[in-house]
Amino acid sequence: MSMPSLQRRLAGAVFALAGIAGSAHADDLVVSAASSLANAFQGVAAAYEKAHPGTHVVLNFASSDTLLRQIANGAPADVFASADQVAMDKAQAQQAIVPGSRVNFAANQLVLIVPTGGARVAALDDLAGPAFKRIAWGNPASVPVGRYTQGVLDRAGLTRRLSSKAVLAANVRQCLDYVVRGEVDAGFVYATDAAIARDKVTVALRVPSPTPISYPIAVVAHTEHADEARAFIAFVRSAGGQALLADAGFLAP
Repeated sequence: MSMPSLQRRLAGAVFALAGIAGSAHADDLVVSAASSLANAFQGVAAAYEKAHPGTHVVLNFASSDTLLRQIANGAPADVFASADQVAMDKAQAQQAIVPGSRVNFAANQLVLIVPTGGARVAALDDLAGPAFKRIAWGNPASVPVGRYTQGVLDRAGLTRRLSSKAVLAANVRQCLDYVVRGEVDAGFVYATDAAIARDKVTVALRVPSPTPISYPIAVVAHTEHADEARAFIAFVRSAGGQALLADAGFLAP
């Protein structure tokens, strides 16, 4: 990596940390959660605050790997919710989470979407055809939805055939935005993301993932609010929390 590139990445990390620190106060509960959880966790946080008067939940959304980098670099965080087990495995290996606090709390499905009125798709092989020039999916190196998609494409023997069409996104919401704006001909996202833009995108295929799409959550090791973090996780896993996730389209863990 060149020195200018390294400097840009370090500067970006500093700005990200400053942004989180600037929005959170010492008594706030900071929940760093995968981008695909944004809509659902806004409702969960509001319900948790209502049930726990005086508690303020600060939500920080990004790709799971980005959140882990922030946490490892000392960003304020009490709870980490990942969109796959890989990111949480890394967190555990780096001792970034409290041992024994990790639990699964939701599941999801991978879907292929196209802009409303876009080209029809009968099977994944259709993506290799001339109707699809640009296809979005998450960067497998840093985004869970990209890792799930990579597994699907590898199994279908399509990875090489589609590599020249790939538009790699920084998180699943960016994939969704590309399709919504018609900047790509198709994209791989979670079913929950497709649902929030159902008037602008069409689910062309539901795509079984070789790796189950499961969401783990854990208490961050450097938290100063361990009891509150555990209480939030318990709320997410409670009947009320699970109902809110189900309303957003998530499946039971």
